[in-house]
Amino acid sequence: MDEHRIETERLTLRPPQPQDADEVQRLAGDFRIADVTRSIPHPYPPELAQQWIARCTQDWLDGKAASFVIIETGSGQLVGSITLKDIGRGEAEVGYWIGVPYWSRGYASEACNALVDFAFRQLRLRRLYASHLARNPQSGRVLFKAGFRHLGLGHSECGSQGKVEPVELYERVSGE
Repeated sequence: MDEHRIETERLTLRPPQPQDADEVQRLAGDFRIADVTRSIPHPYPPELAQQWIARCTQDWLDGKAASFVIIETGSGQLVGSITLKDIGRGEAEVGYWIGVPYWSRGYASEACNALVDFAFRQLRLRRLYASHLARNPQSGRVLFKAGFRHLGLGHSECGSQGKVEPVELYERVSGE
């Protein structure tokens, strides 16, 4: 995989590597993460992290996604992940999670702002979209701080239980 890295004031966003699997599994395996994401199961078996890393590499090579682990630059600690997925027709969906020990530090907002810049400047995308569970307003604040505008309410199969729940829908268009 050609190296795509993003540096911010406190974070380094880089492609996931096989040696990240244990920490990805440990952090993403927390029920509180699975409970507010669409695609992270609970329990999160160890082999799933390795499969995710391999898929990230292939999806980047195929032009389908750009996935990053979020690293705290000062400590070198992996704190979460952020992805541009379903890249196509000049647009992509933004998805992210931050490990529970790193909540409320502004890492999601910092990483999301950097990813938006990467999407529009490097990948030349025209539109980004995202959603979050209505019961997770913190995620909406992250998107708002990254310049996304609220589109309304929808429904999606979400969370580790796979039930249909209300989701808030957002978009950001290049140049806004």
